[in-house]
Amino acid sequence: MKTTIAIYGREFNPSVNSYVEELFRFLAARDIDVYVYAPFFAFLKDESYCPAHFKTFNTLKDVAQPIDFMLGLGGDGTMLSAVSLIRDSGIPIVGINFGRLGFLANIAKNDIHQALEEILNGEYTIQSRCVLSVSSAEDDLFGNENFALNDITVFKYDTSAMITVQANLDQQLLNDYWADGLIIATPTGSTAYSLSCGGPIIMPGSGNFVITPVSPHNLNVRPIVISAESELDLKIDSRTEKYILSCDSRSKTLPSTTSLRIRKADFEINLIRLKKDQYFSILREKLLWGLDVRNY
Repeated sequence: MKTTIAIYGREFNPSVNSYVEELFRFLAARDIDVYVYAPFFAFLKDESYCPAHFKTFNTLKDVAQPIDFMLGLGGDGTMLSAVSLIRDSGIPIVGINFGRLGFLANIAKNDIHQALEEILNGEYTIQSRCVLSVSSAEDDLFGNENFALNDITVFKYDTSAMITVQANLDQQLLNDYWADGLIIATPTGSTAYSLSCGGPIIMPGSGNFVITPVSPHNLNVRPIVISAESELDLKIDSRTEKYILSCDSRSKTLPSTTSLRIRKADFEINLIRLKKDQYFSILREKLLWGLDVRNY
């Protein structure tokens, strides 16, 4: 049976054209069914290297046969957008990094040939990552895209007053946060926005989430690691009577009367990891974790 690959991407800088061309020529030379996300294909249609026989899709339902894996072209933001298409399908995903950091999009653009050969030969592992979901009795929120691989965050609406977030964990009062916002991050998202606000790094598979305040008024209010099996209820009080809810790359302005419930989603996202992709080596490479110039 033919291998079937779905390709997801967004508009990118022309400086990476040669790498995309290399990828498409690699795939066109093999007996592979390739489906390209339709808006991305439209962006590429004027490029001579985009094979005309590649098919397109808008949703996974447009693909007639089972998809072996999805390939994201871009940075970590592109990968997060691709996850919104994958949802609970279980389709593994891997990314070629055309961005800067590349925690999720872990294939370097100079390693396309070797990495894809390894994947097509089955020389990889699947790493399942837990996902957060958010719901509300007062609002439909993001419909069937109410989940996040990285984090769910509430922000103040404007640049003036802070918001107060009453957080109840498993129906017990955790804290009243007086801050610019509150981040609830998965282990995957612990190295993203939460980390920049002082949150800890959490290993994937640890069975935890982290709650990290954004610029809290009380300096003794610190991030807290909670069980992934807990349920978190949030009530927001804002002087502007509005706040912003973000769910990875999606955001929405809500009235402060809208309460939220955040819990672990009932599905996971499967990331393809090559043999050389070890978690701590990625930390050292991407975050310069533990780097000390005295060692060099």
